[in-house]
Amino acid sequence: MKTKRILIVEDQADIRKLIRMTLDFGDYELHEADNGDSGYNLALTVAPHIILLDVMMPGSMDGLQVCEKLKKNPDYLHTKIIMLTARGQQSDIDTGLKVGANSYMIKPFSPLELMDTIDRYFAEIEASGVIA
Repeated sequence: MKTKRILIVEDQADIRKLIRMTLDFGDYELHEADNGDSGYNLALTVAPHIILLDVMMPGSMDGLQVCEKLKKNPDYLHTKIIMLTARGQQSDIDTGLKVGANSYMIKPFSPLELMDTIDRYFAEIEASGVIA
């Protein structure tokens, strides 16, 4: 079976650690970036199946720009992007979905809800034949 790759792009180290601890129970290859620029470049390098992406981050690209740029690349159309952000206004959610996010979760998020979403996406990805 191929490895299930997840990229965590989050500028706050404590939140990255919480996500990593939540995902440690799964059979995942985890990659981390602490800003939009390195997150985008790492996504191009490791080709993750799922990206957990914060919106507000330092660097020249925020999470919305990273999401939009990746979703315009044909190689990343099947990559599932979950926005994890404190920005919870309806307009923020609408913008996140408009730029291509598959899900939008508001901090503080439920680790159980995050795992359920990841499990659902990996089931979809496996069903599509991307991971055999």
